[in-house]
Amino acid sequence: MTWAQQCIVVLPCYNEERGLTALLPKLRRLLPNILVVDDGSTDETSVVAGRQGAQVFSLTENQGKGAALRQGLERAKRQGYVWALVMDGDGQHSPDDIPAFFAKAECTRLDLIIGNRMAQCMNMPFIRRWTNRYLSHRISTLVDQSLPDTQCGFRLIRLEALTGLNLNTTGFEIESELLTQMALAQRRIAFVPITTIYQGEQSKIHPVRDSLRWFRWLYSVKATNTSVTTSTEVLKPSQA
Repeated sequence: MTWAQQCIVVLPCYNEERGLTALLPKLRRLLPNILVVDDGSTDETSVVAGRQGAQVFSLTENQGKGAALRQGLERAKRQGYVWALVMDGDGQHSPDDIPAFFAKAECTRLDLIIGNRMAQCMNMPFIRRWTNRYLSHRISTLVDQSLPDTQCGFRLIRLEALTGLNLNTTGFEIESELLTQMALAQRRIAFVPITTIYQGEQSKIHPVRDSLRWFRWLYSVKATNTSVTTSTEVLKPSQA
């Protein structure tokens, strides 16, 4: 089985008609199966995606990146694909980096491969660079392993590895939630260097609202882990 048969590209998109116009023709040269999850766009995202030969799943209203990605991954799994390649639709991720993901997956058995932008982090806007380092440090500490770029949305996911996870975030914190749950579930995770592309596009991340959502998510994870650890310690035979 080739990558073209076993892998589908999943693109959660909100108002990305411009980015998709440039991205989809390049993607289709490598992977013909593309699923665009239109997260309630008000532009021609669905029209452009359909015109370029992508499968389109349209949400009736904007639900957030996390909700769009979760539904896209579930559809990919139901359709029988082994892998899902997740990218952003705004052109921030280069299709030229895709072969590196495949090569990494072929040389060892992995469940999640994430793009690592930090080797070229000086090309990132300062606030994004600082934020990514901070969040990556917090999550690395939480799961007790080194994770250099926890916020990158360019990922190759073995769909079977999602079984048993409980993903429920709806916003941009989905990247952190998926990675954290995989790490805590002992899934095999690796990183590959990718090109850092910033063209002055305006981020869809709301600095206050989405930061608060992320910290609420982190607090809930830490609280859950503390509860599980306490319960486990109470049941140790040596303490019975």
